[in-house]
Amino acid sequence: MDKQERIILVTNDDGITAPGIRALIEAVKPLGKVVVVAPDSPQSGKGHAITIGVPLRLNQVDIFGDIEAWQCSGTPVDCVKLARDKILHRKPDICVSGINHGANHSINVIYSGTMSAAMEAAIEGIPSVGFSFLEYSYDADFSLPAKVAREVTQRMLEADLPAGTLFNVNIPIAEEKDFKGLRICRQADAKWVEEFDERRDPHGKKYYWLTGEFKNRDTGTDTDVWALENNYASLVPVQFDLTNYKLKKKLEEEWTDL
Repeated sequence: MDKQERIILVTNDDGITAPGIRALIEAVKPLGKVVVVAPDSPQSGKGHAITIGVPLRLNQVDIFGDIEAWQCSGTPVDCVKLARDKILHRKPDICVSGINHGANHSINVIYSGTMSAAMEAAIEGIPSVGFSFLEYSYDADFSLPAKVAREVTQRMLEADLPAGTLFNVNIPIAEEKDFKGLRICRQADAKWVEEFDERRDPHGKKYYWLTGEFKNRDTGTDTDVWALENNYASLVPVQFDLTNYKLKKKLEEEWTDL
C-alpha cells in the first residue's frame, strides 16, 4: 500500500495540547495521512474508562497546521471509538497513542489512558502502539522518543501483524549517544506501593493525596524495567485476553466434581 493511502490515527491521554502528542504527530506524518482525535483536557490514569450518561462533545481544531485534528470531551477510549465511528468511517491502518509524559511500564499499563486508547483500537483489530517517555517535565526534549516512535510505527506498517496486535513502548531518559536501542521485553513484576497522605484543607476538612513508592520485585534481565534502567527502549507485546490459561488447565484437572 502506498504510504499516502495509509491512515494513522493519533491519540493520547495528556490532552490535545500536550507537547508529547505534537512530537508524535511530527514523527509519524511522513508515513501516511494523520488524523488526530484526542481529549480536550488531561486524562491520565483513566484506564479503559468510557463516558456513559453524559453527552460527548467533538470539535475540530486547527492547531497542527494541515493535520486534521479533533478534540473530544471524553476519555482516551472515547476518542478512539468516536474516531472509528464518526470521523474515519473505517478502520485506520494503525493507531499510535502518546507520547505520554511519564512511564507506563510494568503494572502501570493497567491504569494508563495512553495504553487503553491503543488497546481499544487493538480490540477493533487495528494494529496499535502506546508510546511513553520516562520524563514527566512539560518542557521535556522529545527528540529521542520521536525517533523511536517513527521507527516502531514504520516497522508496524510494513510488517504482516495479526489483528489485535498491541505494543507498549517506553523510552528512557538518555542522551542519544548513550541510548542502546530497542529491546523486546516482558512486563516486569513491579508495582507502586501506595499510601494516602491525610491532609486538611483551609476549612479544616480532611482530604487525601495519593502517594507511594515504586517497588520492582523482578530480578529478570528481560523486563521492561530492566531495559529502561539500562538505557534501552522497551517494547512489550500486550494482550487483552486476561485469561490465566495455566490456572484454567489446573482447575479443569482438579475441580472435576463441579
